[in-house]
Amino acid sequence: MRRGCALALAMIGLALFSVADAQEVETLEIGGGKIEVAFGSPPTVAQRSLVLDWVSSCARAVTVYYEQFPVARVLIRIRFFDGRGVRSGQTFGWNGGLIKIAVGQSNSATDFARDWMMTHEMVHLAFPSVVERHHWIEEGLSTYVESVSRARTGDLTPEKAWGDLVDGLPQGLPQSGDRGLDFTPTWGRTYWGGALFCLLADVEIRQRTENRKGLENALRAILQAGGTIQSDWELTRALAIGDRAVGVPVLTELYGQMKSAPAPVDLEALWKKLGVKRQDGRTEFDDAAPLAPIRKAIMRAN
Repeated sequence: MRRGCALALAMIGLALFSVADAQEVETLEIGGGKIEVAFGSPPTVAQRSLVLDWVSSCARAVTVYYEQFPVARVLIRIRFFDGRGVRSGQTFGWNGGLIKIAVGQSNSATDFARDWMMTHEMVHLAFPSVVERHHWIEEGLSTYVESVSRARTGDLTPEKAWGDLVDGLPQGLPQSGDRGLDFTPTWGRTYWGGALFCLLADVEIRQRTENRKGLENALRAILQAGGTIQSDWELTRALAIGDRAVGVPVLTELYGQMKSAPAPVDLEALWKKLGVKRQDGRTEFDDAAPLAPIRKAIMRAN
């Protein structure tokens, strides 16, 4: 969940957490970024190690995808709760970046390895803040890039990453009464509809460039132009920068198709072209499929 605008900062005011408030602070340096991990309560030695390993793994995944950590500095506020899991992730454009997240006191390394939320929140740092009607691009990017970036570092297998997309993306398809991504702010269209936009853009960019460029090249260019969570941009500006970087106007064209119209997608046909087969909870690949090279390139570090 992203919270990057000035209004949100004004509302939380003094409630924002600072390093000075923390009882325990650790600093990591990854991908050119300074990552301060602040514990709201003193962790055990084991908890500290697990949390730092988890944060480091997520930061490396994002760094591999963007070829740098998105911001020069981010403060990550860790709150413990009884039990297991990760929840309540929020990202703010404050002083470089602020991520607030809660983790279970009983978490094991396996629990952290299963988590997607920290990577999701870090991806939010790498795109400019846009007006509310474009919230789908913020959440959609984080939903899509999270799985791709973790696959590229080996934190997810390609089978797991593609399986999650096959299972999740139908929730982003237009439903009755849909008016397009800018005008249908449901949960499914915001998160998975935005992720569907990203996948379609990734595939189309690669088709038009003979697999020489992908969505990551567009997103890296936006980031390098100063498009971080601290920047307030028009969405069309970001898309235009991305299009110039890849040499084809895919992002702008796709936005034109999906912003104010349902734009249904035949996912079954897309999976067949990519060579992704999902059955009984298992994912298999068909390397003879016409877009199999694109499928492989999307999840492969380059």
